[in-house]
Formats: sequence, structure tokens, C-alpha cells
Amino acid sequence: MGLFRHSNRQRTERSKTIYARFQLAYTAVDFAASLAFVAGSVMYMLNVSETTVIWTYLVGSVLFATKPTLRISREIKLYHMGHVDHLAQKAEP
Repeated sequence: MGLFRHSNRQRTERSKTIYARFQLAYTAVDFAASLAFVAGSVMYMLNVSETTVIWTYLVGSVLFATKPTLRISREIKLYHMGHVDHLAQKAEP
């Protein structure tokens, strides 16, 4: 029952819902980060203010750094859900 196990994602309907929501957030962040880098590249080619281009790349970088944060947060949440469910099953008479 460790982290990054497929079984944690499929344990209950609640865990499936949480997994799906995190995947949606992960995809949205990935898409936004990609857009920021494409926008920064286009602005660079169009000779837009260097400061604006740098900030656009920085935003993209922060968004890309958010991706592993979302992933580990999801796995920890799913792990704790399974751990609590496991303890609850042990406590039942």
C-alpha cells in the first residue's frame, strides 16, 4: 500500500474521483505551462519587451514545477485514504 500504486487509485469511488480531479488539474497546468512557453517564444520573435518575455517564461516554469507537486500531493492523499480505510476495516468487529 505504498505511494504511486495503481491500486490506490482504484480502491473506492471516492479515490477514483480524487484521482480524476487531480488528473484534470495536472492536465490544465500542463496545458497552461505549454501555452506560456509558446507565448514567450512568439513574443521573443516579435521583439516584445524583454521583461515581458522573461516573466512569461517564469510563469511557464512555475507551472511546470507545479506538476510534480500535484502528482505527489495526489499520491499522498490517496495513500492516506487507503491507510484510514484499512484501519477502519481492522476496527470493525
